[in-house]
Amino acid sequence: MIFRLPKKINHDDVSFETFAYLHSQTKELAFDDIEINMEKTVWFAADMCAAFGAVLYSLEKRLNTVNLTNISFDVKKILSKNGFLSRHGGVEISDQWGTTISYQQFDGKSDRDFVRYIENEFIHRSELPEMSAELLKKFSESISEIFINAILHSQTQMGIFSCGQFYPTKDQLDFTVVDLGIGMRENIKELRGLNLSPEKAIIWATEGNSTTKRGGLPGGLGLKLLCEFIDLNKGSIKIVSDAGYWKRENQKISTESLSNPFPGTIVSIEINTADTNIYSLSST
Repeated sequence: MIFRLPKKINHDDVSFETFAYLHSQTKELAFDDIEINMEKTVWFAADMCAAFGAVLYSLEKRLNTVNLTNISFDVKKILSKNGFLSRHGGVEISDQWGTTISYQQFDGKSDRDFVRYIENEFIHRSELPEMSAELLKKFSESISEIFINAILHSQTQMGIFSCGQFYPTKDQLDFTVVDLGIGMRENIKELRGLNLSPEKAIIWATEGNSTTKRGGLPGGLGLKLLCEFIDLNKGSIKIVSDAGYWKRENQKISTESLSNPFPGTIVSIEINTADTNIYSLSST
């Protein structure tokens, strides 16, 4: 089977749809040869390696052979700097300017490894807006909570994938975490008995309903704090789960339905690094 990637893989709903479609076209394949032809692809937003890598891993778990072909020089350079291509038959090259947050895969027992990864590659980056020590600690905990919730509630058997990228010319830092679990909709149905649409399930999970004594769900206080920060920072948060797409930007929430469900949940954060404000917790 040959699957052709489009001209651009961006940090947006169209590209999330691309990977959901790739999954839908290949989810029944096993012991097969699959070619991902990238001859038309001239741009690949590096943090999207998390979503791409998750889908490729699910293919490989079913003993398919996956080959990435006809990768342009510029795209190959991007995917080699963050370590993505070295896991798919390529080599890793030095990130001379230190703009990448490396592509990583973590299993369900790697919460400490993920926390170290966040500390080493994300939280202490000089490009982040200035935060008090207390807020920086909470910010780190919020990112880690997304990972821990993915482990606890997604029921994933295939791990967590993450990647990021700083774009100096755009004053933008992107970071994405992906799991291959059951998704928010199915999880809410199991734990709360609510049969919601994929979009409404994301809304339900992000409104703070997840922190009750009856057990947790994706979302919670960590995501709430991130949303508050992103509103002030003028960045954005995007979530894909099942066939639902949710975006918070400019203090507004928008949702839409994807044509195909993604096999898990994606949480993608975009931070405005031109922000010169100094942030602290309201209690300090």
